[in-house]
Amino acid sequence: MHTCFVIVRRLLLCCLLLAAPLARADLTVDIVGGGVNRYPLAILPLTNEEWLPDAVTSTVQSDLAMTGMFNLLPVPASGASLDAGYWQQQGARAMVYGRVTRLDGGMLRVTFWADTLAPREQKLAMEFDVHPSQLRDVAHRMADMVYEALLGEKSLFASRIAFVIQVGKEWRLQVADVDGRRAQTVLRSNEPIISPAWSYDGGRLAYVSFENKKPIIYVQDLSTGQRRVLANFKGSNSAPAWSPDGRRLAVVLTLSGNSQIYLLNADGSGLQRFSYSSAIDTEPVWSPDGRSIAFVSDRSGSPQLYVQPVDGSRNVRRLTFQGSYNVSPSFSPDGRQLVYVQREAGRFKVMLHDLAAGDSRQLSNSAYDESPSFAPNGKMVLYASDQGGRSVLFAASVAHPGRVRLGVIEGEVQDAAWGPFNP
Repeated sequence: MHTCFVIVRRLLLCCLLLAAPLARADLTVDIVGGGVNRYPLAILPLTNEEWLPDAVTSTVQSDLAMTGMFNLLPVPASGASLDAGYWQQQGARAMVYGRVTRLDGGMLRVTFWADTLAPREQKLAMEFDVHPSQLRDVAHRMADMVYEALLGEKSLFASRIAFVIQVGKEWRLQVADVDGRRAQTVLRSNEPIISPAWSYDGGRLAYVSFENKKPIIYVQDLSTGQRRVLANFKGSNSAPAWSPDGRRLAVVLTLSGNSQIYLLNADGSGLQRFSYSSAIDTEPVWSPDGRSIAFVSDRSGSPQLYVQPVDGSRNVRRLTFQGSYNVSPSFSPDGRQLVYVQREAGRFKVMLHDLAAGDSRQLSNSAYDESPSFAPNGKMVLYASDQGGRSVLFAASVAHPGRVRLGVIEGEVQDAAWGPFNP
């Protein structure tokens, strides 16, 4: 998947031609290291759920399980007990329960509660009247509300992910729920598509397409499907990254001969050079406050992470010193951390870097991991990884060991990007 800095998959065409079939798979949770610090929770099947076209309870369970924050207790096969005392004996700190009711006109009413158990206190009581086609949306919303009511922090299921897959000779840019389901194809092409980047309002994607036999950057509106060319300069146009206010993008161009970072307005005007070196400068990513850009450069002899203010001062500061190969940075939503990919002994692993302390720790443990990006609440990281010779998507918790494989993806997957909260 990776061989050297100049052929990083997201940057150059020559390493884009790997492909292998991927069978359909459900979401699987692979948690390691025990559940000592996870919140013990009982999620009971909704009463009358058995006749629903799309089960709500299982989606809520898989959503909360994938965060790594909850220890979901098994429900007895003989039936779910609503006895709070029983669940206290099982070690639960809270229980989620509810029912589904048929309404006129084919509508459904989903009612649910979340209670803490010692002492018993109702933390959440909600009711949704929806069409059956909206059940997955309701399930994600339920998971968000339970997460926030019990943990007291923002959840992440009101967001989406983008990724590129290759199925046979066709490349597809897709957008899906955070669990990989309900994928919608944004673009199909017989030529590679790489580097999808979300606008901060979640309404647009910038990406690189080779459909005209060269890398060109496009911006596409997800609600209308309309797209336009953002950058089609002489040479290569790659690695788009949105500013937090959505007014500008950083891109990588070869106008000077080597790859350098440029800034331009969201309409493609106002081109301005940002980096100045005789090396390869690439993979820009804006800090959440919009004041600086982190990027990858081999100006020290090997690819490392650097950061530079956007104020024009050109005050470049190196961020990584551990390891000889560090690429693909992505800021946490609070701007305090970066995730990136480090190569060590032929393995490519996701690393988490604390910007204040200046140190890094390993977040993944596979042979070939790439394209990490933070969830909008900063609690998880999405990345592509090799499993059994196939490239698949994983999400890892920042706080707890373990990872979740995202299933129901038809082909070889790469270039994952976690989007912002839905408006």
